[in-house]
Amino acid sequence: MFSNYLIGLREGLEASLVVCILVAYLVKTGHRDKLAPIWLGVGIAAAVSLGFGAALEFGTQELTFQAQEAIGGSLSIVAVGLVTWMVFWMKRTARHLKAELHGKLDAALAMGTGALVTTAFLAVGREGIETSLFVWRSVKAAGDGAGPLIGVLLGIGTSILLGYLFYRGALRINLAKFFTWTGGMLVVVAAGVLAYGVHDLQEADFLPGLTAKAFDISATVPPDSWYGTLLKGTLNFQPDPTWLQVAVWALYLVPTLGLFLGAQAFGRTRPAAPAGAQPAATQAPAEPGA
Repeated sequence: MFSNYLIGLREGLEASLVVCILVAYLVKTGHRDKLAPIWLGVGIAAAVSLGFGAALEFGTQELTFQAQEAIGGSLSIVAVGLVTWMVFWMKRTARHLKAELHGKLDAALAMGTGALVTTAFLAVGREGIETSLFVWRSVKAAGDGAGPLIGVLLGIGTSILLGYLFYRGALRINLAKFFTWTGGMLVVVAAGVLAYGVHDLQEADFLPGLTAKAFDISATVPPDSWYGTLLKGTLNFQPDPTWLQVAVWALYLVPTLGLFLGAQAFGRTRPAAPAGAQPAATQAPAEPGA
């Protein structure tokens, strides 16, 4: 449940910050009458994301077991690729995000209502589709039941609340540190989803080694125990992984996490900003909408 809460929180907060920046900029520049197209674009993006998630969930139920496992395993790899790209992209571009969105919004204002709707849709829709895909695979990896879905909804709800507080100027946190910590944890979650996807492909006979178990501690950590459920829900832990799963998990997690945290440490060695300046990533919601 925690891993899915983290996904909902992280992805939802990125989308919330984008909406805050767009709305605050329109209000600040005297274009309150243009807020309706922005909210329309956000609404369409949310509807498309929900529709995409529903298509993933219900569109595969009538397929054969082998086809379901093949599609699920393949989409796990795609989801991990997308979330990895998103984590590194956000770390690299967060400080320029506000200026980039302002530039796109200025161009959309000059073009008309349709361009505003499209700008909001594209800005939020990418996050929504990524979230739907990654949540779908993470929920599948965590197992059936309402817990994973509740975790996602709680994370999204928290992100909406934080976004509103940012917009009203009632809350300030160091977003650079927030995205660093959550990015690192998401890489760990993604490693579990990737290992789960490999297992799906093995069950679909696309990859070998299904019976070659690296270890089996099911007797020590029963999957249906409270601690087994906790480990599976937070880290996508499997008590009897195959050698291929373990190898893929390690080959993804170690270099990816090392690159991510190493890049963060390298960034801290850069010259300090002038006195009084703040990192742009922490200033993103600083334009109040009042």
